[in-house]
Amino acid sequence: MKIALLGYGKMGKTIEKMAIDRGHTIVLKVDKDDTVYDLSETDVAIDFSIPSAAVNNITNCFSANTPVVSGTTGWLDHYDTILELCNKKKGSFIYTSNYSLGVNLFFELNKKLAQMMNPLEGYTIAMEEIHHTEKLDAPSGTAITLAEGVIQNTDKKAWQLDVGDENTIPIVSKRIDTIPGTHTITYASVVDTIEIKHTAHNRNGFALGAVVAAEWLKDKTGVYSMKDVLGL
Repeated sequence: MKIALLGYGKMGKTIEKMAIDRGHTIVLKVDKDDTVYDLSETDVAIDFSIPSAAVNNITNCFSANTPVVSGTTGWLDHYDTILELCNKKKGSFIYTSNYSLGVNLFFELNKKLAQMMNPLEGYTIAMEEIHHTEKLDAPSGTAITLAEGVIQNTDKKAWQLDVGDENTIPIVSKRIDTIPGTHTITYASVVDTIEIKHTAHNRNGFALGAVVAAEWLKDKTGVYSMKDVLGL
């Protein structure tokens, strides 16, 4: 495939290496300050830019009839508008807060555990996410997705940063040096604690998942998720 990289920071460079290793060609690299570029020679675009650039990048792809895989977080206030535009333009789009294949399995494990824990009394739910100090948003998009998975399957109504109550899930966000990403969900009672955790060791898992998603999305039309890609 001929791939455009929209965002050429650390993740973009890791995706570039992963894509080349899988036999693809990078035909365009768009930096965070580039707003106009030519996608005519591109089979699919992968957007790992910054929140302020993501909407423009995705919109450009729809206008160019280029399938786009987006992993940028922090722009989801515009998500519904993007979905409407995708359908209007008959575009092709995948967004997830985390493209790691392991994390997407973890999302499903999180939902299943929440379903099993919901009838039990005496447990409090808490979440923690740890990322490198360069991460711009807090909590992480992955943590929000995990919290939404719990909310869908329990009596919790919402999540809150740092603190929670009987109706909300607290998410503690930590920024420590070069940690790629660690997410922990804890159910604690006076008698025991149940905890599930996903720890990323490097960026390669995120990059591999994004390239796999791009391979899957090519030549399709519509809005999809990693559940579609993985057949979950």
